[in-house]
Order: sequence, then C-alpha cells, then structure tokens
Amino acid sequence: MYEYFIDLSIVAVLVIGITALNGVFTNAIGEKIFGRNKKSQFVDMSNKMSANFKQVGGKGNFRKKTY
Repeated sequence: MYEYFIDLSIVAVLVIGITALNGVFTNAIGEKIFGRNKKSQFVDMSNKMSANFKQVGGKGNFRKKTY
C-alpha cells in the first residue's frame, strides 16, 4: 500500500509539472507567432505613462531592464 501512494504522488507531480510546462511553452510560442508588434505593448504603455515623472531614488544603476 505504501508503494501505491509513492507511485500516485510521483505520477501526480509529473502530470501537474508537465501540464504547467506545456502551458508556459504554448504561451511563449503563441506570443512569438501571433504577437506581431504587440510583444512590448504593456512595457511601452508604462514607459509612456511615466515619461514625465520626476526621477527619484538614485542614479538608476539598479533599474530593472525589461526588454
């Protein structure tokens, strides 16, 4: 009975893991093929909204680079 639960948990982890990775890969492929020029739509809009903000917090050495 102990072996059954071990096998069940291994299969459950594999099924959940493969399903999660499949979703990530499918999303990436869909963005590459069908994304066209909208790949950076949200990043561009955020940069446009914050273009006139006052720079605070240092020299920008640690600014996150998105693309």
